[in-house]
Amino acid sequence: MTTIQQCLLVRDGTFVAVGPAGDITGERGTWPCGLFSRDARHLSRWQLTLDGGMPAVLVPAAPDSPGADTATAVLTPPGGRTDAPALTVFRAQTVTGTGLAERLVLSSNTREAAEVLVAVTADADFADQFQLRADHRWYDKPHAVRTRAVRDDGVEFGYRRREWRARTVVTADPAPDAVEETGSGARRLVWRVTLPPHGSAELALRVAAVPHGAPAPADGTPAAPPVLPAPHARPELAPACERGHADLASLLVPATGPEGEPLRVPAAGVPWFLTLLGRHALITSLFTLHSHPDQAAETLLALAAAQATDEEPARIGEPGKIVHELRAGELAYFEQVPYGRYYGSVDSTPLFLMLLGAHAESTGDEKLARRLERHARAAVEWMFTYGGLEARGYLLYHADEGGLANQSWKDSPDAICFADGSPAKGLITAAAAQGYAYAALRRTARLARTAWGDPAYGERLDAAADGLKARFARDFWLPEADFPALALDGSGTPVDALASDAGHLLWTGILDQERAERAGRRLLEPDFFTGWGIRTLAAGQPAYHPLAYHRGTVWPHDSAVAALGLARHGLRAEAETVVGGLLDLAARTGYRLPELIAGYSRAEHAQPVPYPHACSPQAWAAAVPFALATALGQGAVGQGAVAPVA
Repeated sequence: MTTIQQCLLVRDGTFVAVGPAGDITGERGTWPCGLFSRDARHLSRWQLTLDGGMPAVLVPAAPDSPGADTATAVLTPPGGRTDAPALTVFRAQTVTGTGLAERLVLSSNTREAAEVLVAVTADADFADQFQLRADHRWYDKPHAVRTRAVRDDGVEFGYRRREWRARTVVTADPAPDAVEETGSGARRLVWRVTLPPHGSAELALRVAAVPHGAPAPADGTPAAPPVLPAPHARPELAPACERGHADLASLLVPATGPEGEPLRVPAAGVPWFLTLLGRHALITSLFTLHSHPDQAAETLLALAAAQATDEEPARIGEPGKIVHELRAGELAYFEQVPYGRYYGSVDSTPLFLMLLGAHAESTGDEKLARRLERHARAAVEWMFTYGGLEARGYLLYHADEGGLANQSWKDSPDAICFADGSPAKGLITAAAAQGYAYAALRRTARLARTAWGDPAYGERLDAAADGLKARFARDFWLPEADFPALALDGSGTPVDALASDAGHLLWTGILDQERAERAGRRLLEPDFFTGWGIRTLAAGQPAYHPLAYHRGTVWPHDSAVAALGLARHGLRAEAETVVGGLLDLAARTGYRLPELIAGYSRAEHAQPVPYPHACSPQAWAAAVPFALATALGQGAVGQGAVAPVA
């Protein structure tokens, strides 16, 4: 559910976004238009014309089925109201892990032979995704050279900048009659096609994206069918899980394990984050642990392989810290953006430990926990030392100039704010991250006893968890609001905005039962609950904005976390209310839950209002239905998603 009228196809780390006719114009907008692989745009123009005119759209480009990698459109030559078109074009486009395949079937509608001039104008600007974002930043690219070479069967576009190399190869069968220059750098492939009376002709085109440093193609084995919930009073649950499974399969991207083994892990989302983000992959894997345990294992292995081993201030890397983001694009390669291997999250490390412990419990298999013991101990040590748990009692972060100002899950610049909207400053102690730390300590203490044979280490971690829980109760509870603070600022002052992060505290168990019940019921009040889900910031506060990224919108995954937390603390009716709202949202969005929606309530607008920049598909949104099944008691309550060890 987005406001963007584009058709999007994604597979194995490659995606294409086309307009209603199946064309790529390269125009700037809320979403990038083009064919992308490893953060580079390998097609910036791909436009079909018939006898020099743009075709009319009878059926706009759309996927054949949810999660499909092929889209079809039906087109005709341009004409007036009374002009019966001489032919119809059936256009099919398929995205693969290495590019785009297109099939054009031209079908004659007349009893006479017809001739048509078919042309496809193509170009590849190899723009990095960061160049296409709405912030309009300029990135210098010294010594960059673009080339174009005509082939017998098409055209090849090339790009080089020092040692950086990328290519896009366009081939056609039959070969074009001509490849023409356009004066803009694009090339026009032209065919003069003769159609017999009521006959047809076919053109097959293939676009091969060859990005710099591309690994071998990922294993294309279809994902195993998910473990779907049993029939339930909410019939929307099963189709939502089916759609979520299809989207998660489409978002899998290649990664590498600790011993160089090839893996496939869930990317965060399309279009801007078709890459591994630690926090997103971990929460996605926690949500789907019961139904997709192998995905959780591969996520853990990939993140262990990227775990920091040295101090790297430019990347915020510190020994034991789990990576926030991995990028393979040109700007990351030349360090013009810090995200090639970036550690700017305070919560990926405890989430890694949570998933490792949950995986061992859910599967009953401790082999992975034993294999990753060294990585897990390093992650714990990071929490105590660099993370701040030992010296300051909490996990903390400070704004990264040139990177992320906020490094909890609400990572937009203005997300951590007081109720009046003023930003929190200094070292930030985000509430949700403390909940994750608490659950991580409990989970790892159990692993120490059961998998590693080190009960003394387990006792140390349990004692640390006890201390963290007591400090949190003392420092974070807002007596007047009877609700937890969003964070502590650098002076230790509670950040008093009433926010959805309380749901994460219920999920992880850091609140005692009495306070958890009060906070949980508060999340169902009308200023929080819109009928679709829980607002990230309660309405009625000066800081609230229904279209601000983290200050009033509704994130399905955030609401699902709250549903799990409510279920954990026995608030079944409240959990079912949240689940019902999210399933109603799913039913209105083709069962593909968006990354987020605007914070308007059902009373304000009867249909969910899209957030214009939401990723879709997006991994943790796709995983939400599986978390809802858990909250309803149908998806292994206590096996990962509800985090029972606390």
